[in-house]
Amino acid sequence: MASLSFKHIYKKYPGGVTAVSDFSLEIKDKEFLILVGPSGCGKTTTLRMIAGLEEITEGELFIGDRLVNDVAPKDRDIAMVFQSYALYPHMSVFDNMAFGLKLRKTPKEEIKRRVEEAARILDITHLLDRRPKALSGGQKQRVALGRAIVREPKVFLLDEPLSNLDAKRRASMRTELTKIHQKLGTTFVYVTHDQVEAMTMATRIVVMNDGLIQQVDTPQNLYDYPINTFVAGFIGTPQMNFINCTLEKKDNDVYVCWGKNMLKLPEEKAKNPALADYIGKEVVAGIRPECLHDEPMYLSSMADSTIDAYVDVTELMGAEIYLYLTSEEQSLTARVSARSVARTGDSIKIAIDASRIHIFDKDTEKIVIH
Repeated sequence: MASLSFKHIYKKYPGGVTAVSDFSLEIKDKEFLILVGPSGCGKTTTLRMIAGLEEITEGELFIGDRLVNDVAPKDRDIAMVFQSYALYPHMSVFDNMAFGLKLRKTPKEEIKRRVEEAARILDITHLLDRRPKALSGGQKQRVALGRAIVREPKVFLLDEPLSNLDAKRRASMRTELTKIHQKLGTTFVYVTHDQVEAMTMATRIVVMNDGLIQQVDTPQNLYDYPINTFVAGFIGTPQMNFINCTLEKKDNDVYVCWGKNMLKLPEEKAKNPALADYIGKEVVAGIRPECLHDEPMYLSSMADSTIDAYVDVTELMGAEIYLYLTSEEQSLTARVSARSVARTGDSIKIAIDASRIHIFDKDTEKIVIH
């Protein structure tokens, strides 16, 4: 198996377009690392540089202890699974999975052993004699994975492999991929623009934007401790609320203020020395939708951080309700209990858990305090 090491990698195209800038990262052996970000952020280009399908402009890439900048793709001991399944329609599932091994002149008995073992791991043994046209989208995806598994590579590269599947199949395949990673004990590098996939499968996530790494951390740490407004807004569904406000100090208390609203920060936040330079200045306050409450028990216990809001739209999600609100010209989203009685057009009170507020610098968009 193998670790990967990126040392100040750049990818520049003719015409001055830089797709990836100063990409430095250590990927541990057997890690499930996911590159996530919006379209055009450089994540697929990074994956293709690992595969050798894109030339590295500057920097060094190591797979294990081996510098692979000038190593041909076929000699890098990696396997790539693409968004499209790219199965040969005239071949059986067995032959599709075996094709790469046959090209390498692998002995027939070894091919049979590897294909049957991969089929067992993927639960597609009963499909080995079928042709691709007789398979569902999920089954085709498993065959594409099987074709990679039989090569027994050091590193698996997966480029949005679930994007062609329906929502139900994607959810089940997320679970399957996690199980496969655990069974194989191999390094996985996975690209997606879907932060739900990243949050549910990764051991670590790399958030990218405009070719730059924004933050690298575990899913929970990214959610709880975003380093800037981009990461805070990208990770989490619905996305974090951002409020343009000012910090005001009265006596020893610090308040987040916009319009007539004044939210009192808890003492441990108010005393944070990082806030001292921002008193009286404009900042951006970030608060997750699940930290906004409309139930009476919260309204009474959080009297210092209660606001008036107008309900623009409600969305019943089954186990919960999303309330889309306006308060003092700021748009907010609340994720509340399905027992909520709030309806579109209502004027209601909302309690905000001020202990969960993040404060960001308005100009740099970087975190001030969590």
